[in-house]
Amino acid sequence: MSIAADALTTLVDDVLACRKCELAGLLAAANPIRPAVLEDARVVLIGQAPGPVTDRKGYHFAGPAGTFLSLWLDRAGFPPNYFREHVYLTSLTRCFPGKSPSGNGDRPPSRSEVALCRPYLDRELALLQPKLVILVGKMAIDTFLGKKPLTETVGKVYEHEGRALLPLPHASGVSRWLNAPENRALLDQALTELSHLRVALGL
Repeated sequence: MSIAADALTTLVDDVLACRKCELAGLLAAANPIRPAVLEDARVVLIGQAPGPVTDRKGYHFAGPAGTFLSLWLDRAGFPPNYFREHVYLTSLTRCFPGKSPSGNGDRPPSRSEVALCRPYLDRELALLQPKLVILVGKMAIDTFLGKKPLTETVGKVYEHEGRALLPLPHASGVSRWLNAPENRALLDQALTELSHLRVALGL
């Protein structure tokens, strides 16, 4: 096992043992999602938080969002199964935050939850040293690029600490943002940029 793989295995153990949010009273019961130890991770993809399907199945992007993201990578020219075989999937937080108190969708993780989970994300980026980081959803985008409307970030490529950052909208079949034709055009533009990065970065 390589040094990086060995370090990722240690990270898996640390994440699965984490109860920081539970001990802080932020979650009733922690259920961290197991990070994957990929043999050939070429891209890191960061979402907001696990959803209910991921919480139940125990791996990142197990629900509809994973299906959409895989299709989006197909549209950008990546080979079949690339999404699961070469993209390291992670999120700002590792536990399902639960349903929104309003009953409309999932509860976004709090700043405190994101802060408690951030060391795991930092370790992943340091170990994997990805050339490309895909930011999925407004919370992940805002965390790295500052608060901006999706219409100002989706369709563009940013550079941070020597790596490319590509924002994408929340990948869900119920995403209202993608109902607007002009926003779907921005997604098309983002996938075109992703295709260019695939070639330019040798992904």
